[in-house]
Amino acid sequence: MTGGKVYLVGAGPGDPGLITLKGIECLQKADLILYDGLVNPLILQHVSSEVERTCRVSEGCKNRRVLQQDEINQRLISAALEGKTVVRLKGGDPFIFGRGSEEAVALRNAGIDYEVVPGITAATAAAGYAGISVTHRAHASAVALITGHEDPTKPDSALDYDVLANFPGTLVFYMGLHKLERIVESLIQSGKADETPAAVISRGTTPFQRTVQSQLSKLPEQVRQAGLVAPSLIVIGDCVSLRDQIAWFEQKPLFGLQIGITRAEEQSETEIKRALELGAQPVLLPTIKIDAPADWTPVDAAIARLEEYQWLVFTSANGVNYFLNRLWDTGFDARKLSHLRIATIGPSTAEALQRFHLRADLIPEQYRAEALAAALKPLVKNQKILWAGANRGREVLQTELAEVSATVEKIVVYENHDVSAWDTESLKLLESGAIDWVGLSSPSIARNFGRLLTEEARQQLGRKTRLVSISPVTTQAASEAGLTVDAEAEEYHWDGIFAAIQRNVSP
Repeated sequence: MTGGKVYLVGAGPGDPGLITLKGIECLQKADLILYDGLVNPLILQHVSSEVERTCRVSEGCKNRRVLQQDEINQRLISAALEGKTVVRLKGGDPFIFGRGSEEAVALRNAGIDYEVVPGITAATAAAGYAGISVTHRAHASAVALITGHEDPTKPDSALDYDVLANFPGTLVFYMGLHKLERIVESLIQSGKADETPAAVISRGTTPFQRTVQSQLSKLPEQVRQAGLVAPSLIVIGDCVSLRDQIAWFEQKPLFGLQIGITRAEEQSETEIKRALELGAQPVLLPTIKIDAPADWTPVDAAIARLEEYQWLVFTSANGVNYFLNRLWDTGFDARKLSHLRIATIGPSTAEALQRFHLRADLIPEQYRAEALAAALKPLVKNQKILWAGANRGREVLQTELAEVSATVEKIVVYENHDVSAWDTESLKLLESGAIDWVGLSSPSIARNFGRLLTEEARQQLGRKTRLVSISPVTTQAASEAGLTVDAEAEEYHWDGIFAAIQRNVSP
């Protein structure tokens, strides 16, 4: 073996949470990632290596050149020969209708070291998300995985429909949507009962999942009427009838909605996960970028004289993370804070503290600067307060606490910078009205969102795309930016934003 190493990794069928822990480990150490066109790009959210998208079919890869398998093989080989650690990220499982074995043979013949990291295949994942158990002791003791898209260069089909029609279990056809009528006709002609329960699952395990359930003979017409699209999975057998009792994924409260996440991309992991938990598709629309301060000198000076302060105040989780990491980097730890009382603006900021094994002494009942100042006033008369925050923001704390002769010194532990434009694909979704809700989680984000809107996107607001604000202050900033807010969170954090959306979409 020579050169670098290639990992053939299964990404699962759509839900980014279905990749394995080993798959994530491979992504984190890769120098280059070549991923299939049908792999959910959210999996790559926190990968810093070079990334290339490969498309072997035109579906899902519009405006991209379709690569032949030989070209992909050669790309893997050449990158490994350069000494790179390469991840070939494939939808589902690499060895189940994924041509991973062909890539493995090419790597072996070229003398390249490789490993296979299995993934969750669509037969189990998409069926499970649709409420179909492909095996069941009362209905099916076997399951057959079948390709609906055989190699077109083969002179004859390798499928024996007489055998498949009499198979004592569940039939699962991959990639067979365009041949559905022929598959159904062949099975029925070979003896499969017309009334056999059957289903087609389109875009399984994603918020766009759609399932058509029917008896076998009527399935092609029902699917045609529903307008299902690839990638799709065909499931045939008595187990399909269980869907009536155990379907769950499509009942999630925000299922099928697309929700714009306007936080900084590097800070949006929690919101992405929450959207997916609720059945929604997160769309990244960051309006700001978070960076470390250009100059740490004022922060380091404040850390050196922490004994002068009685209170330490945080108004964001970012402030907590950047300040406490800097405390560590300068040679100190939590013992340096032992004499201080700590206040946070809300529970999310307090949770960030807990990750450093620190507890907040004060959290106001309402999660806004005015409430924080009001809660501090009785406690900080003539005291000195250190506020670790961003390079911009309102001066409510300084103004309000001056009334009780408290001194608030603000240090910039992180910087907010406006982004200049959105990702092209996200902007197209916004301009087409495909995004149902956009969350505005701060006044600066609301203002920046208004600044970044194109005329086409602005026309969708209030018609197809609705805005939800995190707080009254944010709603006011949105209004000043010419935006109309359709819903407002009752609790001033992202969970409150999601709750507000749920209130407005519930029947």
